[in-house]
Amino acid sequence: MTGVMAHDLVLGLGGTVDYEIRWDAEVLTALARGHGIRFDELTTTTPIIDERALVVTVLAFLAAGGGGERFVLSSEIVEAFSRHFDTRITLGGTGVRAGIALDRIGVPTVQHLVSIDDNVRRLLPASMRVVSSATRDTLDPHLIVQYPEGATVRLADGQVTAPASNRIIFANDAPNREMAIAADLGEALAQASAFLVSGFNTMQDAELLERRLVDLAHAMRRLPTEALVYYEDAGFYRRELSVRVRRRLLDRIDVYGMNEDELQEYLDRPVDLLAPDDVVAALAEVHRIIPARALVVHTKYWAIAVGPAAARHRVALESAVRTAATRYRLGDACTAGDLDETARLPRHEGGRAVVSAVERVLPSAGVAAHVVDTAHPTTIGLGDTFVGGFLAAVPSAARLATAASLERALDAACAGR
Repeated sequence: MTGVMAHDLVLGLGGTVDYEIRWDAEVLTALARGHGIRFDELTTTTPIIDERALVVTVLAFLAAGGGGERFVLSSEIVEAFSRHFDTRITLGGTGVRAGIALDRIGVPTVQHLVSIDDNVRRLLPASMRVVSSATRDTLDPHLIVQYPEGATVRLADGQVTAPASNRIIFANDAPNREMAIAADLGEALAQASAFLVSGFNTMQDAELLERRLVDLAHAMRRLPTEALVYYEDAGFYRRELSVRVRRRLLDRIDVYGMNEDELQEYLDRPVDLLAPDDVVAALAEVHRIIPARALVVHTKYWAIAVGPAAARHRVALESAVRTAATRYRLGDACTAGDLDETARLPRHEGGRAVVSAVERVLPSAGVAAHVVDTAHPTTIGLGDTFVGGFLAAVPSAARLATAASLERALDAACAGR
């Protein structure tokens, strides 16, 4: 599994071991009442210093239908909370989940890791090769809470009901906070057609972040000039640190991605994702904050790139939307052949209207989401899977696909937008 190979997609920067709990509203109700939690206490910004604060945060996100990532005081809080539920151990991190999505459609990758243990060795796809800065085995699990639309939890003085499905991540992960860059990353990048950078969002030490950015810039000197660099925001624990990353890397970033939650955090206001005028204003505003050549925002209704280079990524957006929709309806069981079935699903009409409005006003390219009807949706890792689908359309990576259905899925990429 280890060693630099000739795979041309390099994904980083950190992977995680995830504890995915099976949603159980009755357990949450018992916890909320046991801790005496009242409706007016709900907030997504309370410091998570114990299990009670974690439950408060989960319920606040649920009430808003929101998602995000939050820091917890210790991994013991994650361990204790997860013991109340049926829990499945999986792998996470944008690079790893993107790599898993690519593995399912026949595209091998190189993964940069900062931590490793037996869970990683057991669960990482065989097609993925690893460069790692880890010097010993460690386990700092990430708690993944995925709740369905309509989920209801009763409190001491009322109840909360989720207006939409979403997911929340809680963690205290020292290796990902430190984000050491592997010495042989540059060697891997020398053969890359694309490089995914993500994970700096978990860092909290500004000086250490600056050192890691210098290390990364040094490794990226080996990256071919024509290689595509995709940066996924992923929701900064300390939002002000994102400015430091952009200052160091934005000139080399070709595509800067984020989801709807991160969009609204940057704007510090809610955005009606189905209101064309509101979306046009939001995308113009966030692009002023982050003037990337192509700034991609991916949501449940649409995916849109804005910026001077946006138009060249339309096929990649189509691939990304299809891949994410396939995971939404099938989870990790999805394969390349399932992309064809997804391609036949209808498009979200509200998403179409938003895409058309944005394309009339801004230099942009957009794709409406598919309408997927499933009793058991997978919302965990959808953004990561979107990124994997996007990178599958990088030309030399697409040629590596062993499944002919991937090529068919991309042939009509712009049809039926």
